[in-house]
Amino acid sequence: MSGSPDYVPPKVWTWNKANGGQFASINRPIAGPTHEKELPIGRHPLQLYSLGTPNGQKVTIMLEELLALGHSGAEYDAWLIRIGDGDQFGSGFVAVNPNSKIPALMDRSGEKPIRVFESGAILTYLAEKFGAFLPTEPAARAECLSWLFWQMGSAPYLGGGFGHFYAYAPTKIEYAIDRFAMEVKRQLDVLDRRLAESEYLAGSDYTIADIAVWPWYGGLVKGWTYGAAEFLQVEDYKNVQRWADAIFSRPAVQRGRMVNRTSGEPANQLHERHDASDFETKTQDKLAAAE
Repeated sequence: MSGSPDYVPPKVWTWNKANGGQFASINRPIAGPTHEKELPIGRHPLQLYSLGTPNGQKVTIMLEELLALGHSGAEYDAWLIRIGDGDQFGSGFVAVNPNSKIPALMDRSGEKPIRVFESGAILTYLAEKFGAFLPTEPAARAECLSWLFWQMGSAPYLGGGFGHFYAYAPTKIEYAIDRFAMEVKRQLDVLDRRLAESEYLAGSDYTIADIAVWPWYGGLVKGWTYGAAEFLQVEDYKNVQRWADAIFSRPAVQRGRMVNRTSGEPANQLHERHDASDFETKTQDKLAAAE
């Protein structure tokens, strides 16, 4: 990658791994597995293979919310996929998600296992399976799904666009940072205007739309993402701040945010989750103390 103003793209692009920056070891222009590795299977109906990124948090928050409602069938094993180590390119993971991205879910509750990949698809699948967090009335359902898909289309500009060029790119490119900062602020304004007229994104009820959007945009306005809160002046988005605080106050959200997390305070990292009691006994601070 070059930040030089006189850079001219070649006639044919070729892969130069050394130019990949922080993620050079895992980014590549081809799909498929790089090595043979089967996935572990736990004792619960749902097997989640993930990492505590914003996309991963969507699913663990959803599962913890379902359990909080009393849906025992939502019990799950959450296995850690270390994407920096290339776990997502193991043959077992690729069999669940051919796109080699977290999160990936296997539902083993029925006669035949069902794979579900892409976070929005997993949220919708779980909402329909358990009849929760997705309205059934047509207009409300349409509103919920519209905001869910808004997140799917918008967040790449926040993560792969702004986040990459602001925080991770080996070269600071003014044009790229300005381009994506402008888009992220536009998106925050979209949310702020919506949340000025509605308690939650789809209306008066908390839904999978909020569960999908919050880890990305809630985390951004709370200053947890990319170290960019001051740069983006996130305090200006008062309605998004109100909404982000309300969602973070939910115990299931706090638990879900801990699962498969490998950064931050050790007390907030639960690398794998196999039982509800793990939150009390197997966070990284507890494991370190036990040693």
